[in-house]
Amino acid sequence: MTAPRLEIDLNKIQHNARTLVRRLAGKGITVTGVTKSFLGCPPIARAMLKAGVTSLGDARIENLETMRRANVLAEMRLIRSPMLSQVDRVVAAADVSFNTELDIIGALSAAARRADRRHEIVLMVELGDLREGIMPGDLEAIVAKTLRLPNIVLKGIGTNLGCRSGTSPDARNMSDLSALSRSIEANFGMRLNIVTGGNSSNLDWALNAEHVGQINDLRLGEAILLGNDPLNGTSIAGLYTDAIVFVAEVIEAKLKPSMPWGDIALSPFTRIPATNDSAEILQVILAVGHQDIDPAGLISAPGIKIVAASSDHLVLDAGRTQIGVGTEVAFKLTYGALLRAMTSPFVSKVMTSIGKRMVGHVDVNELNEAIA
Repeated sequence: MTAPRLEIDLNKIQHNARTLVRRLAGKGITVTGVTKSFLGCPPIARAMLKAGVTSLGDARIENLETMRRANVLAEMRLIRSPMLSQVDRVVAAADVSFNTELDIIGALSAAARRADRRHEIVLMVELGDLREGIMPGDLEAIVAKTLRLPNIVLKGIGTNLGCRSGTSPDARNMSDLSALSRSIEANFGMRLNIVTGGNSSNLDWALNAEHVGQINDLRLGEAILLGNDPLNGTSIAGLYTDAIVFVAEVIEAKLKPSMPWGDIALSPFTRIPATNDSAEILQVILAVGHQDIDPAGLISAPGIKIVAASSDHLVLDAGRTQIGVGTEVAFKLTYGALLRAMTSPFVSKVMTSIGKRMVGHVDVNELNEAIA
């Protein structure tokens, strides 16, 4: 089988999604499945939908278009603010887009009029993480202007936490979002259908809060795909953490000194500090590097350490593990490593579902079309 590759178990992804959908349903919260890390690959999107995910969200219009072409039937949400240069594509492919700028909302209004259709928006509010969002004190003025735009429907409000600064969702900021929702509904005599509290970082708060207020939607990607809580990197009880694994092949295995010698200057990539000061190690090189994967996001088996990486080589200290040339080594991944591996044209994507194996090589777009 071709390496390097991602091995993707659709059954485990579906289990993770179904488990989270059921747990959150008890809180009155639905799940938007985030598809950006797998480039909108239709089989993975369909696995989420079969599990009860009610909508699909992506940061890139290209991925929504991929799913539209494959006839994935779901409400599509663009969860990054649209580019002005793409508003016509957004109106064509997205049912809902998340927005923070009136100029862009106005352009969406014009695009929707040209297409003779309505476009729904969610206004994103800044609640401390300092990524995207309207400042809370400015929200009602923007709501008033948005409501006057033709062919635009204000669907709801939302926020994003934990992605830029690591600000944790908690009772205070989620209460602030609920209060903003209630204020808009009262002052404008309307109902907000979506109050989206955030992403996988919100799970601990949502599942343990006595009351979730107005929050009725979460956008989940990492928790479904990797079974992890992004805030602390721990696994979530009852979920698979190996639904997606990364596999690479050994191209060299030799006893070598653990430390370099000669005059040491700069290298193109940040060196990983040496942690083994023994005289020799079994150094293993895998045919993969920064161009394919984020080495810092690979999680190796016990006894194996990642000691260095260049653009095309990943260097391991195999410890006492006997690994020879041609051997395949598997890793779990962080979300960042998954993003880079899925995007790399040199990483094959192999999907399994109830014993059926579907393989794609090199071109992700061709893979999407081949297995749709």
